[in-house]
Amino acid sequence: MDIVENLLMNKDKFGLLNQIDYPEDLRKLSIDQLPQICEELRQDIIQEVSVNPGHFASSLGAVELTVALHYVFDTPKDKLVWDVGHQAYGHKILTGRRKAFNTNRKLRGLRPFPTPLESEYDTFTCGHASNSISAALGMAVAAKQNHEDNKKIVAIIGDGAMSGGLAFEGLNNVSSTPNDLLIVLNDNDMSIDHAVGGMEKYLLTLDTNATYNKLRFKASQWLHQRGYLDDKRKKGILRLNNAIKSAISHQQNVFEGMNIRYFGPFDGHNIKEIVRILQQLKGMKGPKLLHLHTTKGKGYKPAELSQIEFHAPGKFNIETGQRIQQDNDNQAPKYQDVFGDTLVELAKLNPKIVGITPAMPTGCSMNKLIDVMPDRAFDVGIAEGHAVTFSGGLAKEGMMPFCNIYSSFSQRAYDNIIHDLAILNLPVVLCLDRAGLVGEDGATHHGVFDMAALRPIPHLTIAAPMDERELRRLMYTAQLPNKGTFVIRYPRGRGVHTDWKCPLEEIKVGTGRRLRSGKDLAILSIGPVGNDVEKVLDSLGSLYSIAHYDMRFVKPLDETLLEEVGKHFQKVITIEDGIRMGGFGSAVLEWFNDHGYDIQVKRMGIPDQFVEHGSVDELKALTGIDTAHIQHTIQDLLSAETMPS
Repeated sequence: MDIVENLLMNKDKFGLLNQIDYPEDLRKLSIDQLPQICEELRQDIIQEVSVNPGHFASSLGAVELTVALHYVFDTPKDKLVWDVGHQAYGHKILTGRRKAFNTNRKLRGLRPFPTPLESEYDTFTCGHASNSISAALGMAVAAKQNHEDNKKIVAIIGDGAMSGGLAFEGLNNVSSTPNDLLIVLNDNDMSIDHAVGGMEKYLLTLDTNATYNKLRFKASQWLHQRGYLDDKRKKGILRLNNAIKSAISHQQNVFEGMNIRYFGPFDGHNIKEIVRILQQLKGMKGPKLLHLHTTKGKGYKPAELSQIEFHAPGKFNIETGQRIQQDNDNQAPKYQDVFGDTLVELAKLNPKIVGITPAMPTGCSMNKLIDVMPDRAFDVGIAEGHAVTFSGGLAKEGMMPFCNIYSSFSQRAYDNIIHDLAILNLPVVLCLDRAGLVGEDGATHHGVFDMAALRPIPHLTIAAPMDERELRRLMYTAQLPNKGTFVIRYPRGRGVHTDWKCPLEEIKVGTGRRLRSGKDLAILSIGPVGNDVEKVLDSLGSLYSIAHYDMRFVKPLDETLLEEVGKHFQKVITIEDGIRMGGFGSAVLEWFNDHGYDIQVKRMGIPDQFVEHGSVDELKALTGIDTAHIQHTIQDLLSAETMPS
């Protein structure tokens, strides 16, 4: 029976799943019942995510792996360390959160990714890719240090995250540090190597055979006791073993080259086989890696056929697979689409322009340049630091790179920005997509630290457009000669103009604009939050006389405008969609102080805390930068007496 038919006919009938609140309940089942529990878990995920959107296809692909891990390992005593967390919905459902799963990613509901702040079954921070191996190795070494020999540590990482530099740093340390870590590679896209033919499959089975490994261990123990096998010889024998295995099976991989025992690839949807293998690997000493092939969207045909679209599809019709989308006619475009279209336009004018993105061509609309000029656009995989340094190398040799990275992910490239761009002031346009509050993905994904983090770095120009037209103009400006390293930050989602395609014109670096004149109060905004300021001022009408300045640049600040404000106003509000501490408002305060202006400045921005998940509107209200708080701050400041100097 098709899974859609199952859902429609047995919508609320989960015979086995209803019996499971925690993994200890799962472990009471027989192995023959596991295929059914996998089917029910998959149906439950489909049913839930179709109406409460989230990361979908990855979790469907990891159902069998999730069930097998909790079935074989004694969680939460044994630790499962998930990478990114896109694939962990099944894990959440099996670990006491099924009843609350309808609140996933909603304000005050379940968090979007696994975190120890929510459950003891969540062992480490998830959200950014490639950290699982390093974190899990730390836990494995800690277990040895604490004499917890029976505690098992498992890192689960996808093939995409495996391309991240941190993953390879972790692997390198795994190979040189005594540990019993198990790494599970969930490979749902790229194949590292294939097992073909009877001999290869036999060798793979032999490698996980309990008798084989028991004899192997006893032999090595006997040799060690008699002084024939020291650590140096042991590593040599392992290398020889790996070399022979590679020669016979025609398999070569980086893991065995690093003295990490490799097993696979196996079918990641054969639940009984995965359980068998995990049971054999569970007691095996030393670091090892299990390679599983899985299919994103497994069990739901529309997701299998459109894996990218169903990575995070939003609401969709279970029966048809049709995504339920709002009517976007006569709406302003997304900033991402404006970026993509403008980049193509600029690339046609400037043959030196190239595009770089770390694994997000569709999300940031770099796919538009890839489609038109595939030889001038590069998807470098999940490798933000490399993306920046690669861009630096291109720029050093005369190219004009537009490097697009989500703001929160750019945090991983901080040193690269300083060391490989700013010191030489290389002409790279660093486009920080998803700047500000991003919504339901929560604390790991909000792009609120970029202005405060980047502002102290010499040579950088940092700009934030108020709308789509300004984004186009800033992109044009940034690629002109002698502009150096140029940062443009802009938000996720739609802009404000339907007629956004303005002429490409230069904006003089370090200049803002006065949008409204006034005499009672000046508001200095940076970025799209300025549109909310305009809404508030429209609603207040002539009640107050308020000036509004769109500063456009965080660095350098427009000193001419600041002098104008300093001479004519005693009360100033700064507002930004970034962290208040050290951000745009702090820069304005510093400038006023350095130039002898005694002004009452009220800074509005993200408070000194990690912001939870919820809709952008909910979070703007929560952090005090929505229209209601802007209006209240204006009224409060103007109704109060001027502070004494």
